[in-house]
Amino acid sequence: MSLSVAIVIPAGPGDRAWTGLLPQLIAADAQEVVLVLAEGDDLAKQIFAARIVRAPAGRSHQLNAGASASQAEWLWFLHADSRLTPRTLEAMQDFVAKNEDAIGYFKLDFLDDGPKLMFLNAWGTALRSRFLGLPFGDQGLLLPRRVFDALGGFDEAIGKGEDHALIWMAREKSIPLRAINASIQTSARRYAENGWWKTTKTHLRMTREQATRFSRQAKTNEAIDRS
Repeated sequence: MSLSVAIVIPAGPGDRAWTGLLPQLIAADAQEVVLVLAEGDDLAKQIFAARIVRAPAGRSHQLNAGASASQAEWLWFLHADSRLTPRTLEAMQDFVAKNEDAIGYFKLDFLDDGPKLMFLNAWGTALRSRFLGLPFGDQGLLLPRRVFDALGGFDEAIGKGEDHALIWMAREKSIPLRAINASIQTSARRYAENGWWKTTKTHLRMTREQATRFSRQAKTNEAIDRS
């Protein structure tokens, strides 16, 4: 018996990047595709092969709303500008079939819409995921609903870094992080628009600040548990 999967895609106000992703998901062995639009988004028509859900703007709110809108046993969170390779869906289905209490994540590649130096960012993402144990949301986090519920979903109290916070919580609860042998592609347009070094430096700074904050919180929680 195959396990049901819901693919949850949050989209910011006016974001239509998902129009390139949805056709790729038709072949997915998923119970449903949930497109979560921000409240106030002017899209009125129904989208083929996707269920439309609306939630307050903010990725954590939208991700949680999408998860709550489905009863599927597994949840696959994708960014609207994600794109799949021929191997992605097969690898997703293989990972779900194992039904492990773990969080899966994919290798991240960048589309050819950004600076030539983006290969360094892809390399850095691989190192961060493998050696620091910190995969992020643009790597297509894939997990059983029971694990998602045990983690309390995405933290809606933080403005950014909801994916980073979820991973830290998983580490705190000793939930394994598994690299899936396939890639997800994502847009590099922001690097082109804002400059490669400026954007890369900003992301590195934010990652360091978030890691410091979440690691401190984890230590605090551990001390509370011991007391």
